[in-house]
Amino acid sequence: MNGTVGSPEPGSVIVGVDGSDPARRAALWAAAEAARRDSPLRIVYAAGTDGRVLHLSAESIERVRGAGSELLRETAAAVEERYSGLHVTTEFSRSAPVPSLHRTAGLRGIVVVGNRGLGGFKNLMLGSVGLKVAAGATTPVVVVRGTDNGAETGVVLAAVRDDHDAECARYAAREAEIRKGSLRLLHVWNILESAGVAVTMLDDVEAIAGEHVHHLMAVTDRIRAEFPDLNVQADAEKSLTVAGVLVEASRHADLLVMGGRRSPGFIGPTLGRATHSLLHHAHCPVLLIPRHGSGRGSES
Repeated sequence: MNGTVGSPEPGSVIVGVDGSDPARRAALWAAAEAARRDSPLRIVYAAGTDGRVLHLSAESIERVRGAGSELLRETAAAVEERYSGLHVTTEFSRSAPVPSLHRTAGLRGIVVVGNRGLGGFKNLMLGSVGLKVAAGATTPVVVVRGTDNGAETGVVLAAVRDDHDAECARYAAREAEIRKGSLRLLHVWNILESAGVAVTMLDDVEAIAGEHVHHLMAVTDRIRAEFPDLNVQADAEKSLTVAGVLVEASRHADLLVMGGRRSPGFIGPTLGRATHSLLHHAHCPVLLIPRHGSGRGSES
């Protein structure tokens, strides 16, 4: 079952493993996602030995390879025990984890990572590899969080900021369909950012709210037209913190879908403030869709 480095089949689900419990949970989540999509699953262990060849002996490199290969075998066996009909391949990469996962995903793969690696604070912070994978993503990336919090809700939650998020909402609708669930489109706007901090400007809040609702409904109408059999709920909320509302809403969802393209100068080309917060603190897995447009929402 050991595969070779190269582009996977279109639509493959790629998951990175490193021996940590979060990575194991990510692998099982990725397997379930691949089964829902009827897509292949590729399990990747990236040893990063190419970057340390001057500092490691041949014996050390061989031990790393042996441990990595064993981890791949164990993970594949655990996946196949639950999903016997799933097409699973494994890949041992000598490159670093981030470029290995991006390369393996190719142009159409979806990358899945755990919420932390072998270090970091348990169940809180996103590990550095996961953060870098998400920040440099050109294809969808899932950070698996909160999967032990209870029964599935059947709800896919999508964060909608403006018309540029139509593709993100469409992706979320497909996820809801394959789960035989429902879709909640949630638009959150920062009242101070929109109206300013001067009290006199707050007289315009209702007009501003109407503009935000207009953007949400424009996306909602398109999704309802394209997915007539899907139960679609649309909500607009105002708050002093966009991330806080989305984190709380994620308690009642199986998956949170967000767009994330930002200009360079923030945490990464794909991560803005709200996206960064959700990847660290959401109560359910977060699916990040790289956003190529220059949208209006500054909290992306």
